Amino acid sequence: MKKILGIGSALVDILIRLQDDAALVQLGLPKGSMQLVDQSQRDSILSVFEGFTKNLAAGGSAANTIHGIGKLGGPAGFIGIIGQDKLGDSFVNDMKNAGVEVHILRSPTPTGCATTLISPDSERTFATYLGASSELSPTHLETLRPIFAQYDIFHIEGYLVFNQLLTEAAIKMAKEAGLLVSIDLASYNVVEANRDFLHRIVRDYVDIVFANEEEARAFTGKEPEEALADISHLASWAIVKTGSKGSLIHHNGVTCRIGVIPVTPADTTGAGDLYASGFLYGMANGLTLQQCGELGALLAGKVIEVMGAKMDEARWTEIKQTGQGLNS
Repeated sequence: MKKILGIGSALVDILIRLQDDAALVQLGLPKGSMQLVDQSQRDSILSVFEGFTKNLAAGGSAANTIHGIGKLGGPAGFIGIIGQDKLGDSFVNDMKNAGVEVHILRSPTPTGCATTLISPDSERTFATYLGASSELSPTHLETLRPIFAQYDIFHIEGYLVFNQLLTEAAIKMAKEAGLLVSIDLASYNVVEANRDFLHRIVRDYVDIVFANEEEARAFTGKEPEEALADISHLASWAIVKTGSKGSLIHHNGVTCRIGVIPVTPADTTGAGDLYASGFLYGMANGLTLQQCGELGALLAGKVIEVMGAKMDEARWTEIKQTGQGLNS
């Protein structure tokens, strides 16, 4: 089985369920977006929700994807930087408990966190304090260069493109080591702010692109099917997720339409990240395009039945049993 290495912002999610969307308007946070905030802004946002129930979970887009691959039993590793604090310790322990090999650096800066505001319709809005995670640099990567040769597929989250030097350095390092490169476009506003850069690196370096329909529209200006075609001209594997309609996958002239599993949604946090877990795990195991998509849809469906991006062991057992059926 091929080994998968991820890189991203090592964050701890703070999950808050909203009674309505009035607070998003009050805070000036566009619904469904990801906004970067400093520590003062983060504290101000949390003060608005002081009386609300909060759930904590290790997070970050690529970390969620790699964690999911580890839970499936796949060999995986993660690169990130965290603080010398309890939040950082909890992040490392969560990844190790999933079977992930951690290539983690420590900083005096506090561990980053993502305040995830969940609307009544399950849409998520993120206010992200990057903290220590923002300090990851090309210089750090040079110290980790030998690690890349131990892996076969490299997965990077689109949120890192706010640091374009780091993003390009990481992808170049992966390509020089002979890895396939996968990117999740992360959020429509991230794509809008970095469209030219994303087009260039996808064209020049990236093999696998994951996007939901909003991100695909921001990247191409087109609706899902036409967006899929455009992305497939730039990358070998193009995946456009269309929510409750399923997903579209294109590779080597073949397009697959993937459905969804019946679920009772509670929170869409992590759905895209876990879709990538299933898809990349399938690729690493040599599954067909259809099987990769179905495994991605299975994980995405199961994770939206729970709060946050982490599932209980009973769900993972069920996923593995169902996934074995997909392989036959």
